Amino acid sequence: MGQHFLNSPSAIQKILGAAELDATDTVLEIGPGAGVLTRELLIRAKKVLAIEKDPRLATALREEFAGARNLELVEGDVLKIFAVGARTQTPKLPKAYKIVANIPYYITAQILRLFLEETKTKPSRMVLMIQKEVAERIVAAPPEMSLLALSVQAYGKARIISRVPRGSFVPPPRVDSAILCIDNISDTFFGEHRIRPKDFFEITRRAFSQKRKMLRKSLGIENVYATKRPQELSLEDWTHILAP
Repeated sequence: MGQHFLNSPSAIQKILGAAELDATDTVLEIGPGAGVLTRELLIRAKKVLAIEKDPRLATALREEFAGARNLELVEGDVLKIFAVGARTQTPKLPKAYKIVANIPYYITAQILRLFLEETKTKPSRMVLMIQKEVAERIVAAPPEMSLLALSVQAYGKARIISRVPRGSFVPPPRVDSAILCIDNISDTFFGEHRIRPKDFFEITRRAFSQKRKMLRKSLGIENVYATKRPQELSLEDWTHILAP
């Protein structure tokens, strides 16, 4: 597992600007690493809950921020700590909180799924440093839609704040990065359209598993979307296919 530490004051300020933090906010930071972003979050937020998997980094963070009264540092795997049905005692999050983090890129999809789809207490906003190509897939529109884009856009409004070059990290990764902001997070989309999330993901996954095929063949539908392929459909189009 490679560690790439963000070392760009400009990128950090853009993350903070997108987060729009005030003195009432609770922030969940995933993978604080060397604590560069953590330090700025502690200045602005009421509380920072930082989850660090690497024992050595967790020890260094405890020493670095020993006097920070608004920091709760938990050593462990965020995917296990907040997993639905987790047996370990889960750190308490308020009803309103934000996720602000330079996350490990290899768990981007799992983090999005966990906090958008699975957890009952969803963040109000997520500001994440992720791989640029993944960010671009998330904010895509037809005819470049993907299952990932649909999965995120069903729960919130996603936008790219800024592209971040690989030289902004130490050591530099092999890919460029981007700051992604997802806000207005909720599951009201499903209630408003009377669509069960289980049905939504079952049908869309089936369609994207055969994305070269028209929906007539992959889903067996016969309507105005029959000759379309899944990447050509917007989130709104899927509501017409799935709504009762």
